[in-house]
Amino acid sequence: MEIRARNRVRELTAALSVLSLAAVFGAVLGAIPSSVLPRAPAAVLDAIPHVNAVLSTLAIVTILLGVRFIRRGQVKRHRAMMLTTLGLFVAFLVLYLYRIIFRGAAEFPGPETIYQFVYLPILAVHIVLAIVCIPLLYYVVLLAVTRPIDAIYETSHRAVGRIAASLWLISFFLGDVVYAMLYVVY
Repeated sequence: MEIRARNRVRELTAALSVLSLAAVFGAVLGAIPSSVLPRAPAAVLDAIPHVNAVLSTLAIVTILLGVRFIRRGQVKRHRAMMLTTLGLFVAFLVLYLYRIIFRGAAEFPGPETIYQFVYLPILAVHIVLAIVCIPLLYYVVLLAVTRPIDAIYETSHRAVGRIAASLWLISFFLGDVVYAMLYVVY
């Protein structure tokens, strides 16, 4: 299985990206009916943005640690941090989509000028980066998990991983800014 997957990283990346983006857009556009999911109590739905802010902040820390470890040549620690980040992202995304399905997108409670000239541009960049990151992340993860560590150096994992980690880091940070504007500042 690993050898077949190793030879099909691009195809697997494309398939997983399409499935993931279909789930995201399906939830955001209301194509996934809430009746197909068990409904959590209101308190749980209310807590999701706060839990996701914590997950996002932890992901920022694990990305930075992963970068630090790989720069020091600590490959196993790097791998652990990046897989932890992936787990945090998956948890974040599942919770986010679950809340979107039941509650829709949060409305900005602040002034209209801040909404138009600060909040929306930040949100737009966050969303675009999150979408761009999905195939990049699948690609570098699939390269890493389908090969022995020594063989990873023969792939584009390092180059694509630098881009993916940078964009992922910015996206998580901007997500925290969006959270602060929705739930703390206003």
